[in-house]
Amino acid sequence: MMTTDLTTQLLGEFLGTMILVLLGNGVVAGVSLRKSKAEGAGWIAITLGWGIAVTLGVYATAFMGPGHLNPAVTLAMAMVGKIAWASVLPYMVAQVAGGIVGAFLVWVQYMPHWKETQDSAAILGSFSTGPAIRSYFNNFISELIGTFVLVYSLLAFTKGNFTDGLTPVVVGILIVGIGLSLGGSTGYAINPARDLGPRIAHAILPIANKGGSDWAYSWVPIVGPFAGAMVAAWLFMAVA
Repeated sequence: MMTTDLTTQLLGEFLGTMILVLLGNGVVAGVSLRKSKAEGAGWIAITLGWGIAVTLGVYATAFMGPGHLNPAVTLAMAMVGKIAWASVLPYMVAQVAGGIVGAFLVWVQYMPHWKETQDSAAILGSFSTGPAIRSYFNNFISELIGTFVLVYSLLAFTKGNFTDGLTPVVVGILIVGIGLSLGGSTGYAINPARDLGPRIAHAILPIANKGGSDWAYSWVPIVGPFAGAMVAAWLFMAVA
């Protein structure tokens, strides 16, 4: 059970998700934007960067709260009784808000590079996810499967006996593994706040050379992760 008050927990979820998005989308921007020193570093760099982003986001803020940083994880934890249902919506709002601010900071960090980048898809990809091949049903299934692996593993970790403080590192390795093995189809959002917050930021910021925010696709990285989290929670409750 958490010993901090709800306000502190919400601040932790906000700051943790902000750091997660700043570092995670930061590596995507570095790889994708013109004249960045990391330009063209590729998918391995992106997946490693995201794994480190999640690890550091959790380490930086878990003393304040549960360190979910992901509405799908929050939903699953409520389903299995590890947090109160009354906390779910406030956590989710804090997480999405953190995603917006993290994406804003990525925009600031790479300010000169947006003007140098003519590819609006690469710019959008520095904020939110998109499919390699657009097929809404298959994209939804990909997000469901990836999030199922994430959430079931996190729930299983609660039954493990890791050395104190090691869990965030294992979670980071899990994120890298999901990205390398399953992320090629959709860019593996596996986290509604990680996609929705930055997509909102993309829509409202005066980003040079940006195109549309692809709201037609936006439901996939929201509904898919929630569905995967629910399946993972149901299976965990059945076997645990």
